[in-house]
Amino acid sequence: MDGSVKRTARYGKGVTDTAAAPEPTAAPSAAPAHDEPLEALEAPAVVAKPLLTPREGVPEVIADAAGLAEAVARFAAGSGPVAVDAERASGFRYGQRAYLVQLRRAGAGTALIDPIAVPDLSGLASALGDTEWVLHAASQDLPCLRELHFTPSALFDTELGGRLAGYPRVGLGPMIEELLGYHLEKGHSADDWSTRPLPVPWLTYAALDVELLVDLRDAVNAELVAQGKLEWARQEFEAVRTAPPAEPRAEPWRRTSGVHRVRKARNLAVVRALWLRRDELARRRDMAPGRVLPDAAIIEAATKLPKTVHLLRALPGYSGRTRSADAVSYFAALETALALPERELPHHPPRSDAPPPAKSWERSDPEAAARLAVARPAVTAIADEHRVPTENLLLPDLVRRLCWAPPADLDDEVVAGYLRNGGARPWQVELTGHVLAAALRRAAAHVL
Repeated sequence: MDGSVKRTARYGKGVTDTAAAPEPTAAPSAAPAHDEPLEALEAPAVVAKPLLTPREGVPEVIADAAGLAEAVARFAAGSGPVAVDAERASGFRYGQRAYLVQLRRAGAGTALIDPIAVPDLSGLASALGDTEWVLHAASQDLPCLRELHFTPSALFDTELGGRLAGYPRVGLGPMIEELLGYHLEKGHSADDWSTRPLPVPWLTYAALDVELLVDLRDAVNAELVAQGKLEWARQEFEAVRTAPPAEPRAEPWRRTSGVHRVRKARNLAVVRALWLRRDELARRRDMAPGRVLPDAAIIEAATKLPKTVHLLRALPGYSGRTRSADAVSYFAALETALALPERELPHHPPRSDAPPPAKSWERSDPEAAARLAVARPAVTAIADEHRVPTENLLLPDLVRRLCWAPPADLDDEVVAGYLRNGGARPWQVELTGHVLAAALRRAAAHVL
């Protein structure tokens, strides 16, 4: 951290730096002109400038209604897109709620909002109206912003735009470095943002996350225009913005790390029981489940099936003051699982409407395997041609489902309708629909 930053006891009270960061410069041209001398073509890359401090310094964190009202007025009077970011406490707290919200807009400066102190940001959302919001990897932040009644009417996702533009590294730091020429430190992303008061270096980091986000948006937008992909991006941004909240997983305990090693239904029932008990404790204590009890400890108990609480406490993960006390309830859950009748044991493998793993298709359904063998390369070729990641061109799961259970009629429009019903956007259908239909027809002719 730059030593010129003035530290304060709590939220900063207008922390400033005597040497504010310079205004961002335009990104250099991606390709030199043909008449440039050879020396220019072989010149070493320019070293990115470190970005250490926001231009106007680090603002005081807004933690009351009066401060929020002032910010609402300020951002309503600003101009152009608004940069938005949020910090969570993943790995420390239960759930994915926001513990800091950052905004920046021309004419309004930067605002840092404590959403625990002011948890309703609907007034700010209304003040912004149809202003375009700029987020990086928006799908990660929109759920926690939605909990604050803070959702956009228009969206530009710089990470998703970077993917569509073909950039190999689409993290915020690498993209700012490549397109704007600044090095952005990313050292506090995994910190406990539920900490109060938040340390000044963390607030500096948070403010810098939105400092150049609108500038990055402009650079990415220009590249999308140059590549003829802006309409593709608009469709993708709107799909992210309007995506409904994710449905709760039917059996979230199956995502326990290492559960694949547990094969017997009775042992799986123990995994489920311990997972549910841990989740109850984690929710009650507002702690990340892994901090209450590691996944490895759940798998260990489900594998060893200790006969007493004493033996359970002897397993890795169940010692220590709190966990030792919790062991009594974990052991009760384990015993309940072991006493379940057969009909209540979890099914293994889990029931699903998804196709089986593709590696088994050759044996279980050779015709489906033949369809997948021609469909995958066809999609990959289109993605390579347009410099778009394959998974952004068309979801791999949608391709697998199409090949596993295709429509009876493999006409171009029927296959295109299948893709649309599966959530593919118009640009994706336009690029892949007829190609996939032709590939499936070839596979069918070859089988016949």
